Amino acid sequence: MTEALAVSILMTVIGAATPLLLAALGELVVEKSGVLNLGVEGMMLVGAVTGFAVTSATGVPALGLVAAMLAAVAASMIFAVLTITLASNQVATGLALTIFGIGLSSMIGESFVGKTIAPLGPVFPPMLAGDPLLRLVFGHSILVYASLAMTAAVAWFLSRSRAGLILRAVGENDHSAHSIGYSVIGTRYAAVAFGGAMAGLAGCYYSMVQTPMWAEQLTAGRGWIALALVVFAAWRPWRLLAGAYLFGAVMTFELHAKAAGINIVSPEFLAALPYLATILVLALISARRSIGAAAPACLGQPFRPSA
Repeated sequence: MTEALAVSILMTVIGAATPLLLAALGELVVEKSGVLNLGVEGMMLVGAVTGFAVTSATGVPALGLVAAMLAAVAASMIFAVLTITLASNQVATGLALTIFGIGLSSMIGESFVGKTIAPLGPVFPPMLAGDPLLRLVFGHSILVYASLAMTAAVAWFLSRSRAGLILRAVGENDHSAHSIGYSVIGTRYAAVAFGGAMAGLAGCYYSMVQTPMWAEQLTAGRGWIALALVVFAAWRPWRLLAGAYLFGAVMTFELHAKAAGINIVSPEFLAALPYLATILVLALISARRSIGAAAPACLGQPFRPSA
């Protein structure tokens, strides 16, 4: 294997892992607060189509990124009102949010099908990415570096900051947190909004960086993989980073196997490989009660203050 090919494979792994990591980090914070939002896929699609549409209209990718985050936050607030304020079933509402996101993105994106935009290119000057090894360090979009920085930030926030400890307390025992004066509702709203913003960034990565051309359901079910990654990582940010890159490697294997013309297994099986790996990981984790015990105690349970 040549150096250029190895760098190309690693670049593909990073590209596949970054949106998974962004979306999963947001969902990790949401679940740490005791809320289970299965609408990650829908929020990603809302962010993807909004970022593409705004960038196409303005020609300014930065505005597209901001718009994608705001649109996904708005979608997440629909979920928050229904589940946190009105105490509706979180699983059913999250699934409804995914269906809503798929439909809304298809409707908005209908006029953009087949259109392209200028991709959100590397953040560093091209001269720094001339050598293949330097390209591996300096040849990425800002979202790649943001995902790594957010991993460190979320890890610090949950383990070192007062606000993060409050969020964890809300997720572990909401009634106790409420009894000592912490706002369970406010904390969960903030967590869901953060999860929406991260899902929006993950979605616009597909439409503005990876494939800057709009197509329906561009995320191709990656939101479900992000959900599985949170469980795979046992709700720990650094494990989440490792898991995202592991799944990115699985996806990269599929792409390079097709490009190399490997016909040992069918192309359909290779395309399904990341999702089969997701099912396998969840099955193995389910068999380990110690990992299941790492879930926040109040995950998925509605909070109804007694006073």
